[in-house]
Amino acid sequence: MNRRLRLAHNQLNNRLIKELTVTVDKARQTSAQRSRRNGVTGGILVGFAAVMVGVAFASEPLYKAFCRVTGYGGTTQVAVAVDQVASVSNKLVTVRFDANVNRSLPWRFLPVQREVRVQYGQQALAFFEATNVSDKPIVGTATFNVVPYKAGSYFNKIDCFCFTEQVLAPGQTVQMPVTFYVDPKMFDDRNTSDVKTITLSYTFFADDDQSAAEKLRTSQIMRQNKGSKMSTGGLDRKG
Repeated sequence: MNRRLRLAHNQLNNRLIKELTVTVDKARQTSAQRSRRNGVTGGILVGFAAVMVGVAFASEPLYKAFCRVTGYGGTTQVAVAVDQVASVSNKLVTVRFDANVNRSLPWRFLPVQREVRVQYGQQALAFFEATNVSDKPIVGTATFNVVPYKAGSYFNKIDCFCFTEQVLAPGQTVQMPVTFYVDPKMFDDRNTSDVKTITLSYTFFADDDQSAAEKLRTSQIMRQNKGSKMSTGGLDRKG
């Protein structure tokens, strides 16, 4: 889990730094070419950029909080239930589903349905299916985001398999639900009012902590041994 979060952290850091570098360069040009008043504005932009870089390299909890608040990198929101204050809109948005598996994880992972059309503010349910195609139990964990990134602050997940680790036995197939809604405020935001389609994407990785898989494997071995002993005992009694 920690390795996965560090990887996502570093990727977003690099993207953020590139964006902030452009902002800093523009601010410096503004400061050099324009009047003192505009120079002050440029200085403010430089200061803001420096603060944002500090946030990007802060502790993991602060970094995750920053992403949740801003929707940066397509980070979605977490909700207990649909916001009852926001009424369901008649306008529709298409939500598409994308599923990926890291090559180190021997799982098959697919969305059960490719897309759904939902009203803004309407609670919706979708399913993803995962199969462990290996010969041993494995713990998997999923990263996620939405595209376009600017829709992240309006995409609310009420329940999701990505909130917890998933343990699959060899050959086991499970269907995992995602309950979500799109905040109607997204349509009223000039920055996101043009969004007609949102893609919810997941990528499964093998978790660093495989202790749950080891426990499952041990219990399976114990059951197999117990069954073998019972079979042997039955043959002895017949003999």
